Amino acid sequence: MSDKGGMIKMADYETIHIFSDGGARGNPGPAGAGAVLIDPKTGQPIAEVNKYLGHTTNNQAEYQALILALEEVKKYSPKSLVCYLDSELIVRQLGGIYKVKNPAIKKRFLEAQELLGNMSVRFVHIPREQNSRADKLANLAMDRGM
Repeated sequence: MSDKGGMIKMADYETIHIFSDGGARGNPGPAGAGAVLIDPKTGQPIAEVNKYLGHTTNNQAEYQALILALEEVKKYSPKSLVCYLDSELIVRQLGGIYKVKNPAIKKRFLEAQELLGNMSVRFVHIPREQNSRADKLANLAMDRGM
C-alpha cells in the first residue's frame, strides 16, 4: 500500500504474535537470535529475522532475539503484542515476577522495555517444541557466523 507521498507503508496490524529464540553454543559461546512475526488472524508469517550475535550467553541471546523482533515489529505499528518465548527466566523478568540482577542482562531488559513503549504486551512461556521456527532461525544465524 502507498501513502500520498509515494512511500510504501507496511500493513497495519491490530495484534502481532512474536515467537523469538536465542541460543549460544557453549554458553557462553557463538550465539544467534531468531524471530518470527505472525498475523494471528491468518496464522501466516509476516516477517522472519535472524542475526549472528558473536560470543555471548544464552540469556543474552534470548533477550537479543526479542529485541530483534521488537525492532522489526515497529514497521507494522500494532496496538498489541503477544510474545512467545521458551525462556521462562526472560518471561518472568519481563512480566515483573523476577528481578533483573545481572548488569549485562539489565541493559537488554531496559532496551526491550524501551522498544515496547506504551504498547499492550503479554509474555507467554512456551515449550521449546512450540518455538521450532525461531530456534531454526537462531541456529542458521549461528551457522552463518561460525
